[in-house]
Amino acid sequence: MTCRTSIFDGMDVGVLRARLATLQQAYLDLMAGGKIVSVSYTQGDGARSVTYSQANIADLTQAILALQTQIDQLSGLRINRRAPMRPVF
Repeated sequence: MTCRTSIFDGMDVGVLRARLATLQQAYLDLMAGGKIVSVSYTQGDGARSVTYSQANIADLTQAILALQTQIDQLSGLRINRRAPMRPVF
């Protein structure tokens, strides 16, 4: 039985890097102007579209970190990335 460690398991590194660039551009667009950014991509099971706004920039950050981690693992890099701190009130 295969143990999956990421939802990105099985995807090609080139595809992951392309998706990472798209997500990073969306993040930069949000940070620069606070506008809503839409990201669309096609995966094996169909097309997906996600819209990010300033309110859920943390979700976008987590998606970027998850992709970076998967790319690092597939590339044989051992980088210890920490998730952003979230205050608890």
